[in-house]
Amino acid sequence: MDRRTFLTTGAGVAAAGTLAAPAVAQGKITWNLPTAFPKNAPAVGTNVVTFAEKVAAMSDGRLTFTVHGAGELVPAFAVEDAVQAGNAPVGHGPTYYAAGKNPAIHWFTGVPFGMTSAEHFAWLRWGDGQAIWDEIYAQRNLKPFYSGNSNTQSGGWFKRPVESVDSLRGMNMRIAGLGGEIYRKLGVNAVLMPPPEIFQALQSGAIDAAEWVGPMLDQAFGLQKLTNLCYVPAFNEPGAGLAIVFNADAWAELSPDLQAICETAAYAAALEVQAQFDYYNARAMADLKAQGVQFLPFPEDVIAALRNAWTEVQDDLTAAHADVAKVRESYDAYLAQARDYAGEMTLPLLAGRI
Repeated sequence: MDRRTFLTTGAGVAAAGTLAAPAVAQGKITWNLPTAFPKNAPAVGTNVVTFAEKVAAMSDGRLTFTVHGAGELVPAFAVEDAVQAGNAPVGHGPTYYAAGKNPAIHWFTGVPFGMTSAEHFAWLRWGDGQAIWDEIYAQRNLKPFYSGNSNTQSGGWFKRPVESVDSLRGMNMRIAGLGGEIYRKLGVNAVLMPPPEIFQALQSGAIDAAEWVGPMLDQAFGLQKLTNLCYVPAFNEPGAGLAIVFNADAWAELSPDLQAICETAAYAAALEVQAQFDYYNARAMADLKAQGVQFLPFPEDVIAALRNAWTEVQDDLTAAHADVAKVRESYDAYLAQARDYAGEMTLPLLAGRI
């Protein structure tokens, strides 16, 4: 896919008031749905398009969404703000783009050394993850739904080799989430920027490394054109959850059957995008290797330093925020069980298969 077909943020950002209110005609509802990603970006963008298409089909056109890519109506990092303010009835993206509101939000996207995508969804759907998510989001008059996950991610594309912790110090790196916080403790200048800006920043030398998603999206964004060193996996973010987030007042306006359709469509889009990531990541990795990209493991001292930094970061957040303490208690309890299960079942299977 040509990068130029989706790396576009638009000529300008519309005023918040232009996003308002559902258009209702002859019993049909049409809502604006801004996403934090370019809407044609593989997986992360097309995830919300899939959701919109499924809702339209299942509701027989009674509820439709007009999807707007990042920057078309609101900036990438302001989607949830627009939904919270009622300027958009619903939005899409990773929840941690709004973590400045409440750091507990990170646990609903992904945290360092945390759950795999399958484990994360299991905790949300069958543990009490969704109930805690609902409770925390209700504080901002929001109703969230899981809509997928990136699965195992790449640790980052680096312009020079990562040989030790010392080689990271002073580096400028694009990285999102709490991964940025743990890299800062290792002397990295962690920079958060919208996805369409990553290529230019790495090309110009404004950053020395970039963590984005994984082989499929990294290739689509052209990062392999700037360096052939990709370190894997992303201990800073094992997988990143995506969400459809409704304004609670708008959500209450929907009939029970339309609410059920939206929830079902979100889960259907989640299953589809996770399969998309797995299938095309494998193909993209093979293609990138053929182009000379080296997929390298992080040195052991770097992994250990990142793990120690994560312990410090999460302990500090837990002490400072009651919501973090609550979500972490639930998350860590299931993570311990999932880790033991994977050690007995999944890891030996993968080791034997290879």
